[in-house]
Amino acid sequence: MNDPVVPNPWTALRQFTDARIALGRVGASLPTREVLQFDLAHAHARDAVHSALDVTALTATLRLEGWLTCSVESRAPDRARYLLRPDLGRRLHPDSLTRRSCEAAAVDIAFVIADGLSAVAALRHGVPLLAQIRALLSPDWRLAPITIATLARVALGDEIGARLRSRLVVMLIGERPGLSAPDSLGAYLTYEPRLGRTDAERNCVSNIRPAGLSYQFAAQKIVWLIAQALKRQLTGIDLKDESDLTLLPG
Repeated sequence: MNDPVVPNPWTALRQFTDARIALGRVGASLPTREVLQFDLAHAHARDAVHSALDVTALTATLRLEGWLTCSVESRAPDRARYLLRPDLGRRLHPDSLTRRSCEAAAVDIAFVIADGLSAVAALRHGVPLLAQIRALLSPDWRLAPITIATLARVALGDEIGARLRSRLVVMLIGERPGLSAPDSLGAYLTYEPRLGRTDAERNCVSNIRPAGLSYQFAAQKIVWLIAQALKRQLTGIDLKDESDLTLLPG
């Protein structure tokens, strides 16, 4: 029996992307295998959004790598409320403000690993990305302990950075899952973090994962932005990412 699936002429391009291209067709419909793959991808995305971050496992892994750590929570009481009330994920829970393990002398950089909308991204990619970043950091930069934040939105980093008296906060947070990337990590950099900072005052490096922006290239971009932010004393729309120019001769 002949295969009822009509192939797409772009099929050969699928090897270069996770995007849903060249799916083929059966009459006016998608092939059954593509419908099932879509349902599976949707399930992975839903799981990523609703899964909790394993703080114990992440803490243990970070300490094995030689990092000092502390942990905080946002004001969201649970995952369901966190998804419905983004504002609660932007502020620290009062109990988190009194933990001595999250106190530090004034520092240059505070790194935060946060669950965001994909805890699996934070758990998979946070530590290996930090390993690449650490290899590129200036020895003169003072670092705060790595903060692990749960039920967190990007802006929670502002309050964490202010609490740690850090000149710059780098928030490594799970991004909103897509149907081809349920474990994408984003890095958000904010100079002089404090309550009230806006997204226009941040720089973002997104889609960090082996199938997206590799740890190596992401680390190069992040460290370049760190250096420029500390030098120019700003982040956001006034700091353009020109890190790729450093790869060119001269």
